[in-house]
Amino acid sequence: MIRVLIADDQQMVRQGFTVLLNTQPDIEVVGQAVNGVDAVAQVAELAPDVVLMDIRMPELGGIEATARITTAAPDVRVLVLTTFDLDEYVYEALRAGASGFLLKDASADQLAEAVRVVAAGDALLAPGVTRRLIAEFSRLDPRPRSTRPGQRVGELTERETEVLALIAQGLSNAEIAVRLVVAEQTVKTHVGRILVKLGLRDRTQAAVFAYESGLVRPSGY
Repeated sequence: MIRVLIADDQQMVRQGFTVLLNTQPDIEVVGQAVNGVDAVAQVAELAPDVVLMDIRMPELGGIEATARITTAAPDVRVLVLTTFDLDEYVYEALRAGASGFLLKDASADQLAEAVRVVAAGDALLAPGVTRRLIAEFSRLDPRPRSTRPGQRVGELTERETEVLALIAQGLSNAEIAVRLVVAEQTVKTHVGRILVKLGLRDRTQAAVFAYESGLVRPSGY
């Protein structure tokens, strides 16, 4: 069972998502948090697999709550809930460690699938969204950020660097395999090694890192 915590200050949203998710045979809502402080506390107590995190909440917002949760419990995946797909706060949430985002008007099937994708360790970002994210990072801060210890592009092989750049362009493993004329399983192996070497959790963080290290530039898209 995938254990889910829902963090939103709107009771109707919490209850609605709880009802939708609890109808799934492989998903169980184990708690509801009314704000970021509550979410952080409940993650420590309940150890959910996935947190559905609203961005705008009283006392402690979703961005700071996401940062605290992903730092204290790196195995917990955070899926950000937002009203607009290009909400400026989404970018900061991804930088804080979120694994992706989902629109609040998503269907029941989309919601359940999003939880499954994030719980499996994958990023929930469509290719077009990934490209817009990179462009938005550039708009907000055109200077590449310094890399953290253990996150140097130089640690990657030439092929791994090439795969990382393609991830940042929003290509799936299958699309990267076609581009590089290799087997999809080979690409999966490269992706796994990239994440390990750079100390990243998923493709979302890999895309963010690729920009912040200066490996890719929005103008290339």
